[in-house]
Amino acid sequence: MNAKFSIGRLLSTPGALAKVSPEEMFTALSRHANGDWGDVNEHDRQENELSLQHGLRLFSVYHSQARVRFWIITEASRASTTVLLPEEY
Repeated sequence: MNAKFSIGRLLSTPGALAKVSPEEMFTALSRHANGDWGDVNEHDRQENELSLQHGLRLFSVYHSQARVRFWIITEASRASTTVLLPEEY
């Protein structure tokens, strides 16, 4: 994997662990680390590109095969990345 940034410590909320399979989570994390932001809108995509250059928070949106929407957020410090459901934010 040629990650564009470090994901740091990996965290997940109880809801994400219950509703998103480990395989889907791993695939999404790989996409996230490679700069594929998933289903974000164009504004958020542009914000992520700026954030990547300037060391700010990174935000991605993905959907599981069961149509569960989940987010991945990497903190600006790159110390941690969290997988969570939108309602857990």
